Amino acid sequence: MDAIVAIVTLGALVGLLAMGLWVSLALLAVAALSVTLFTHVPMGQLMASAGWSSTASYPLTALPLFIWMGEILTRSRLSAYLFDGLAPWMRRLPGGLVHVNIIGCGVFAAVSGSSAATCATVGRMSVPELKRRGYDESLIFGTLAGSATLGLLIPPSIILIVYGVSAEQSIARLFIAGVVPGLMLIALFMGYVMIRATFSQNLVPAPEPAIPFAQKLVLSRRLIPVVMLIVGVIGSIYAGLASPTDAAAVGILLSLIVVGLSGDLSWATFRDGLYGAVRTNCMIGLIVAAASFLTAAMGFIGLPANLASWIGQMGLNAPALIAALTLVFIFLGCILDGVSIVILTTAIILPMVQAAGIDPLWFGIYLVVTVEMSQITPPVGFNLFVIQGMTGANILRIARAAFPFFLLMLVAIFLLVVFPGLATWLPGAMLGS
Repeated sequence: MDAIVAIVTLGALVGLLAMGLWVSLALLAVAALSVTLFTHVPMGQLMASAGWSSTASYPLTALPLFIWMGEILTRSRLSAYLFDGLAPWMRRLPGGLVHVNIIGCGVFAAVSGSSAATCATVGRMSVPELKRRGYDESLIFGTLAGSATLGLLIPPSIILIVYGVSAEQSIARLFIAGVVPGLMLIALFMGYVMIRATFSQNLVPAPEPAIPFAQKLVLSRRLIPVVMLIVGVIGSIYAGLASPTDAAAVGILLSLIVVGLSGDLSWATFRDGLYGAVRTNCMIGLIVAAASFLTAAMGFIGLPANLASWIGQMGLNAPALIAALTLVFIFLGCILDGVSIVILTTAIILPMVQAAGIDPLWFGIYLVVTVEMSQITPPVGFNLFVIQGMTGANILRIARAAFPFFLLMLVAIFLLVVFPGLATWLPGAMLGS
């Protein structure tokens, strides 16, 4: 019976998604089908209670605020400030100004929380500038697509908020846990670019003349607005002065100030940013509510418990379980976006993960790094679509350019498995166990 339930549920979900139905509507339809066929629970009552309990969460209020902050900054000249401030320090490194893509994405990720917003904002300035200077297109596209995924990991991460609410984990601890893995990915990306540029010197133009140190400092003043945002938002959380929700409100205020001082704030940008935030948050909220309804339906059927029991009977140790889940998440990343993957799988997979003795905090960071791959894997790779929209380049060509960074993320997962302290040490050191 359990096998029949699992096959019908999974088959219905895959079929609806393959038909192009919205993820939220597909989840609602499968949940309704499961409740009707396999339980005697009143469907309307279960849908209402599950939807309300999942969305009426105070930690979740940080989500629309951070989304709005990212929408405001995307419509500003922050990308130009990033390029002008970082370029003097990057130009003499092997790989040259391509490193601006990597560092710029890492910095913007610390104030936006969104991978697509990071890709669009940084790429809008860096792609034409790097092309003009003679850098190889594949290197430009690959570094931008891969590094923009840092928007999912480096706090304030929208997807970490979603995981924290779904898994009932502290969002502040998750934010802190994402710092070291984020820096590790930046180091891996920069190391790859340095090695590739060293052995394939035709990918980058000749090194530009050195700039005096004093002039570098003068040009770096363009980074002051970005630093102010990072300190105001992330610093207030790390110092224990504000909750993630409070910090998100501070971030909106600082973003409006930064955009206003740069001369980019108008009624049109304010309105468009607010509309964009509302649309994105409504999309995520509907997915959260629908996934909660499906999770509740699966709970009444007993599928998660039986699945966890089945996995336990297989005798898989923690590394083997993580290897199997990595393959599952890579497959899901080819057909679903990152938020949908986290919401859809967390409630089902977390019991078996905890049964295997895996720390839910560590698992959240692992899950986000794995989901980052979905941003650069066709056919549903949002960063690939963003770059295609900016440049008009062939989507498969962009995907090939991003593939080395997909492999580097696999290396990052391996390092997280071998050295779990990369994700758990900093939260323990700053907030205690």
